[in-house]
Amino acid sequence: MFVAFNYKDVFFIFNTVVIKNLKIKIYRTKILPVVLYGCETWSLTFREERKLRVFEHMVLKRIFGPRRDEVTGEWRRLHNEELNDLYCSPNIVRVIKSRRMRWAGHVVRLGEERGVYRVLVGKPEGRRPLGRLRRRWVDNIRKDLQEVGCGYMDWIGLAQDRDRWRTFVSTVMNLRVP
Repeated sequence: MFVAFNYKDVFFIFNTVVIKNLKIKIYRTKILPVVLYGCETWSLTFREERKLRVFEHMVLKRIFGPRRDEVTGEWRRLHNEELNDLYCSPNIVRVIKSRRMRWAGHVVRLGEERGVYRVLVGKPEGRRPLGRLRRRWVDNIRKDLQEVGCGYMDWIGLAQDRDRWRTFVSTVMNLRVP
């Protein structure tokens, strides 16, 4: 049986799929490392988290492009939920939080004599400026643990066991928490 088809249509379909996969690969390997450089030590506010999510959704909208509605036949932009379903990786804020938790495990295992550990558990001395207290790095770790329902646990004790901490961080990264 001979099936007639136009090679230009097949090439177009193949080309758009390859281009999307290539664009996603470029986003993961070139753009994300630049954006996330040093994110382990960031102390993010809610406004900064929202800006990062907006950035990621803008990039994903450019990669996946508009969709044609089956009912009306009009082109429309993809909604954020649709983008999250198409892009099967964790969002950028989830990656930052998991990297922050992974780095916290390293710092805790370093020991009390190291300067980084003293910064982690230390209390700042002196007077602070007026206004709300600034969010510290440890506060972000505790908030991340509360977000996934593990705020009650002794995370410093858990981080001493490298294998258990690694599995915990990977499960936290793969959760679908907004």
